[in-house]
Amino acid sequence: MAGRPFRQLNFVIGVTTAVWLVAIALYAAPASPRHATLVPSQKHAEDSDLFQSSDRCLPCHNGVMNSQGEDISISAEWRSSMMANSVRDPYWQAAVRREILDHPEAQEEIEDECSICHMPMTTFAARKAGGKGRIFPYLPVDAAATDEAALAADGVSCSVCHQMSATRLGDPSTFTGGYIIDTAPGATRPVFGPFAVDPGRQRVMQSSSTFTPTQAEHVQRSEMCASCHTLFTRARSGGSATGTRLPEQMPYLEWQQSEFSGKSSCQSCHMPEVAGEAPVTSVLGQPRPGVSRHSFRGGNFFMLRVLNTYRDELGVRATTAEMSAAIQRTVDHLQQDTGRVSIATAERAGGRLIVDVDVSNLTGHKFPTAYPSRRAWLHVTVTDSTGRAVFTSGAFTPDGKITGNDNDADPLKFEPHFLTIDRADQVQIYESMMVDTKGALTTGLLSGARYIKDNRLLPRGFDKTKAPTETAVVGEAREDADFSGGRDRVRYSIDPGSASGDLTVIVKLWYQPIGFRWADNLRSYNAFEPQRFVRYYESLASASAIVVSEAHRTVGR
Repeated sequence: MAGRPFRQLNFVIGVTTAVWLVAIALYAAPASPRHATLVPSQKHAEDSDLFQSSDRCLPCHNGVMNSQGEDISISAEWRSSMMANSVRDPYWQAAVRREILDHPEAQEEIEDECSICHMPMTTFAARKAGGKGRIFPYLPVDAAATDEAALAADGVSCSVCHQMSATRLGDPSTFTGGYIIDTAPGATRPVFGPFAVDPGRQRVMQSSSTFTPTQAEHVQRSEMCASCHTLFTRARSGGSATGTRLPEQMPYLEWQQSEFSGKSSCQSCHMPEVAGEAPVTSVLGQPRPGVSRHSFRGGNFFMLRVLNTYRDELGVRATTAEMSAAIQRTVDHLQQDTGRVSIATAERAGGRLIVDVDVSNLTGHKFPTAYPSRRAWLHVTVTDSTGRAVFTSGAFTPDGKITGNDNDADPLKFEPHFLTIDRADQVQIYESMMVDTKGALTTGLLSGARYIKDNRLLPRGFDKTKAPTETAVVGEAREDADFSGGRDRVRYSIDPGSASGDLTVIVKLWYQPIGFRWADNLRSYNAFEPQRFVRYYESLASASAIVVSEAHRTVGR
């Protein structure tokens, strides 16, 4: 049911291609736009043409092939991404509801702050009109047949990113959703892209979307992504904000302190370029070099799996095949471009097996980065010559837990950063752990006052001794000489017991976008969205983590 509008749209496009081309040739008058209609109390006539929903853009940017015949359509890749599904994300909905239940007096502020990046078009328009963004009046998506609801449901859509101005990009004032869109009235509004577009094709796009394509290099700069991917939250306690600012997500600032800064941008990894020349539109498109795919490769394969599994409940528009392809792209990206494990040494000494494990970060920011629910960890197994396990640390269990992890067993405890592991109940977990104003561990962002642990793997070139508070290493890793830019080394000192013969060491680096505690802590909230996500998580927990890299070594007697 959820994919029906797009199947119908594709059918209409196929039947009416000739009509489209005639209209294009004649530069037909602009179609009536889908206006960003504001709620009645905030409606201003001059705001009504700020945005268009994606159905005005995707017909021409669908059916696009590269020179090898591969479908590189912006439509198919964008609508199966987390960008397009930012509103449908059931964890986001559950987390916002949790924050409102924790801080009911701040509901308006919470919805406004949490919607500027997840539901940007309606929130930006509401703010311009002097109001605040809302979330739950627009849920479930597609429930209301209004233009405003359509804009809300579109998530991070075309006319948001492509209208972002170069003004002050990268300045702290643009962080936490402070991006700038020129709202000055005009006959047409510019949308920015990397290519120059001739006047004839400009008129085609004006006729279709009411926007004028305009070349601008800032759309390929990391600073553009930083607006929504550099997020600070302010802790709340006892009904009011404390003034304490928590650096919730800092991939851009992490990137700035890495060797990747000035060499490769966010877009170069997360929007990889098409090989050779390719058009960006199927209507009068011309081959161009350096076309960026709109796949928005990230790390949240698990949420894509949830969206695909519960597509009807969540109103997912992308087809099952498109979502499956997006999941596979995400897994491939994680396994090829994020982390590596290797065994530096493995030898018997003094009746013990000594293994030094090296973990490398291949990304241009911390790994994991961004939303603090994410974690990576080492799973080390030693087997004897018969295949019997004589030591295991960090096994993943089907309910989403890590064996031996204190935090999964008790929400008030956590695993420290280890230099040496000599017991099976010790696990090296790369993660950030927050505490509230009273020092208790929390997974509530608006309760989080500071980090008590942050040993996420640093990117190459990152100097932890010079890092500012926003990106600092916190806890034992700060004093660990083997924890530095691009790598960590962990020593395992293992008692093999009575095992005889050769010993085989197997090391796996696991990654999980939503750690067990971040889901399970929602269980006590008696509201639809948290309870729904707990149900989703329980049903798919065994698929909530993947192995990013692994290494093997056999040690003789």
